[in-house]
Amino acid sequence: MVVNKQDNSNHIYLFKVAAVCLLFFLDLAVFAQERPSRISRELGFADEPDSTKLSPKDLAKITDYLIISHDNDTTYVDTSLTIKKEYKFNYLRKDNFGLMPFSNLGQTYNSLTYNFQNSKLMPDFGALGKHFNYMEVEDIYYYRVPTPLTELFFKTAFEQGQLADSFFSINTSPQLNFSLAYKGLRSLGKYQHILASTGNFRFTTNYQTKNARYVAKAHIVSQDIYNQENGGIRDDNIEFFETGEEDHLDRSIFEVNFEDAGSKLVGKRFYLNHAYNLVQKNDSLARNHLSIGHILSFEDKYNEYTQSTSNNYFGDAFRSRDLRDRNTLERFYNQVHVNYSNNIIGDVQFNINNTNFNYGYDKVVVLNGQTITNRFKGDVFAAGGKYHKQYKGFDLSGELGLNISGDFDGNYIKGTASFKLKEDVFASASINHSSKAPNFNTLLYQSDYINYNWQNNFSNIETQQLQFKINYKELANITVDYSTITDYVYFKEDETTFQVRPEQFGGTINYLRVKFENEFVLGKFALNNTVLYQNENTEGVLNVPQLTTRNTFYFSSHMFDKALFLQTGVTMKYFTKYYMNAYNPLIAEFYVQNQKEYGDFPLLDFFINLRIRQTRIFAKAEHFNSAFTGYNFYSAPNNPYRDFTVRFGVVWNFFL
Repeated sequence: MVVNKQDNSNHIYLFKVAAVCLLFFLDLAVFAQERPSRISRELGFADEPDSTKLSPKDLAKITDYLIISHDNDTTYVDTSLTIKKEYKFNYLRKDNFGLMPFSNLGQTYNSLTYNFQNSKLMPDFGALGKHFNYMEVEDIYYYRVPTPLTELFFKTAFEQGQLADSFFSINTSPQLNFSLAYKGLRSLGKYQHILASTGNFRFTTNYQTKNARYVAKAHIVSQDIYNQENGGIRDDNIEFFETGEEDHLDRSIFEVNFEDAGSKLVGKRFYLNHAYNLVQKNDSLARNHLSIGHILSFEDKYNEYTQSTSNNYFGDAFRSRDLRDRNTLERFYNQVHVNYSNNIIGDVQFNINNTNFNYGYDKVVVLNGQTITNRFKGDVFAAGGKYHKQYKGFDLSGELGLNISGDFDGNYIKGTASFKLKEDVFASASINHSSKAPNFNTLLYQSDYINYNWQNNFSNIETQQLQFKINYKELANITVDYSTITDYVYFKEDETTFQVRPEQFGGTINYLRVKFENEFVLGKFALNNTVLYQNENTEGVLNVPQLTTRNTFYFSSHMFDKALFLQTGVTMKYFTKYYMNAYNPLIAEFYVQNQKEYGDFPLLDFFINLRIRQTRIFAKAEHFNSAFTGYNFYSAPNNPYRDFTVRFGVVWNFFL
């Protein structure tokens, strides 16, 4: 029996249109100025500034266009066209090595590798399949620019629609900066009922007084990620896909498991981080620095799955029509911290914080005579600290946190030591231990489908990780990490109901990763390689491919008296066969399957990229080998990867 208490939907399409129009007119206003830009930027960390045709005066200006992370790591604008830019020119706008995208832009990604380093004390929301494009606090950047700065990003999608990202930043004074950004996507896709429509609106500001005693950073983020869901192509259509018959190359004719479902993740967040310097280094006590700070964050999000009629794909249901599952999370976070630094002891922080959480459902479920709790509410109080010290080529840092009281236990500690072995050779070692409750949706879930209702009392997940890194110039980067995970919580198919439920593995997982990155350069030709080896001791709990590679052979050169920079080449991606996780759209989670192995197929992309002054143009023939290397390419069981397609786009940076 299900009793609904509230039915409230939120649709922000008009808001998205207004945001796009606003940024479009801002961009037109900047473009209309007489003086064109010679300095451009790309969001994210800078690779190497392009000094071509820039005077020493201009080079000095580049470093004035600052990009600041949430933890105050600072870089500056970047106009170069490198192979790293090619890797980042995608929907996520970051290197997606280790992720297997689905056929349509804006869908989820299957993970080919996992990082178990953790520094969180509270359980996450869950619905991980919807969160790849969800921007967390650490994904938001702040800016300081001497003149207004604009970036326009555009890339074609699949069938109807496009991907666009507009950004504008301005300093109204040396002390105050504002930025506005909106990334929007609409893509119909090649298969039936997989339309994707997403929007990420960001507003940031940062301020400091003239004497720099008070500093503040704040952002407002509003995000919505909508997907039509079809459950993949039906089992009896798999052979038609794999034979590659000409009649079935039109992917829209494939029958899918259902065509009346959709899922939506919506989130809004306000974040403020501000501090006051009690003692500055330019005061009489020049060797000391003392400040007090405060972080406030409020986030409200929900994940919703709707379906017109019940489908036996998910088993029996409480109702036959108008199914709707919606779980919400409100989280209010407060932290007060004290920072002290001294040239002898280094930088020290002590903090105390409180998290108020409210997760659950606006309905009561009674199943087999048992009532499932509809909500987790409470407060958790925690304390923590940070440490950082540089000494004779060594860089030492550490961080810890501990939940003191509340409904969830948790703790973590991590430490890192990096040092220079010799000129251009750097090494680092880190250790991380954590104990954290599993995600909220594994502890409590309610659905109109009977078998998707549960309340669990899982133990904390315990993880330990050792990591070593060696960087030698641009020649090679080697990363080795070894993790042990105890009481791991994952999703698997129930042997009785054949539906997906969370399980806790009582043993210990031993997980080794070795990643090798390097680039060989010979004149204007280069070979860029990323190779990942993985090994784990479980079967049916944590499945990963043993070998994952990405190799790019490319040519780059200036042309036409350095008016144009050309970059062209071929990228091959490959991973070995393994029991690839399947996707369940009802809970927006991947789950373990051990019936069939997938992989062992190459993905070849041919690209041509150009840079003309401050404009970068990207064109790519994606998966051009699909017609002659076999139709066995999948992103997940019953979800084929995309066929050969040609896509293009542009990144245009300019300022007043």
